[in-house]
Amino acid sequence: MAGAGRKLDSYDETDVRVRANPKGSRPRTKSRPAHEDAASGMVVTVDRGRYTCLVPDKKKTRSVTAMTARELGRQRIVVGDQVALVGDLSGSPDALARIVRVEDRRTVLRRTADDTDPVERVLVANADQLVIVTSFTDPEPQPRMIDRCLVAAYDAGMEPLLCLTKADLVIAWQEDAILEMYRPLDIPIVVSANASGAKDLAARLAGRTSVLVGSSGVGKSTIFNKLVPTAFRATGRVNAVTGRGRHTSSSALALELPGKQGGWVIDTPGVRSFGLAHVDVNRLIDHFPDLAEGTENCPRGCQHDSLAPECALDAWVAEGHAGPARLNSLRRLLDARLGGEPATTVVED
Repeated sequence: MAGAGRKLDSYDETDVRVRANPKGSRPRTKSRPAHEDAASGMVVTVDRGRYTCLVPDKKKTRSVTAMTARELGRQRIVVGDQVALVGDLSGSPDALARIVRVEDRRTVLRRTADDTDPVERVLVANADQLVIVTSFTDPEPQPRMIDRCLVAAYDAGMEPLLCLTKADLVIAWQEDAILEMYRPLDIPIVVSANASGAKDLAARLAGRTSVLVGSSGVGKSTIFNKLVPTAFRATGRVNAVTGRGRHTSSSALALELPGKQGGWVIDTPGVRSFGLAHVDVNRLIDHFPDLAEGTENCPRGCQHDSLAPECALDAWVAEGHAGPARLNSLRRLLDARLGGEPATTVVED
């Protein structure tokens, strides 16, 4: 026995540094394995800590279920992430791989719970096009929601596309009223009637990674099923009393578009608001291009909110350069960020 025969008072603090069996234990290290042989994959859905990843193979693409490796800590992984995996990549029902690395993201679509919440939530990664889905009626269109999504798209470096559904349920002048509001922005617009228009939308999504965002009941899942017939995404009806759609999609899902040109489309759960606390308040005006030019005559330090004295945007709109609804939307965003409007909660399924 090591130390046999020594008196207790002969021990000092240096003895604790001596390993009883140097060969039986090894010191901890902060170095982590490089996992240079890890396979590449794409996260297509997330469910309670389990990630479904598509891993390309020589013959076909395998669907692999994975969990995060301990070295990733609390790093959040979302649909669209490109990841590196090790372990059982067979794709069998009982197989479980490990995600050991998340590759750098090209784009990140974020939102917050409200306009004052400092905590960001990442919706999807690596998408290059944001498809803002809204309906002409049932539920009624929400221009302010559209404006918020436009701001989020520009801030993320994504290109926006406006998809308007249920055109068959409104008359021509109602349709024109919404279209005229966004035509000056020079963004692509697709109009869909009675679930038609999927071909026009598919042509604009081909070869790209696009994410569908919008309120519940506007037809996102219906469009998703038209774009990818094998998706079988659940759809629901709008509540006749509240005018709100019922949440049917519980998580984001990415699927590859059929056809030679390929591409990916991501369906997301419905939202009733879109917090923008992560967007620099001084850059909000830059995301309203039809209004930004009108700020040249504003006094120095003008914040362009509803309390800003001598803001030149009022005259800019009065001269017909932009619509009053757009200025109202901008100022509501600014008021919310500057403390002039109560925070709005995001509700999702």
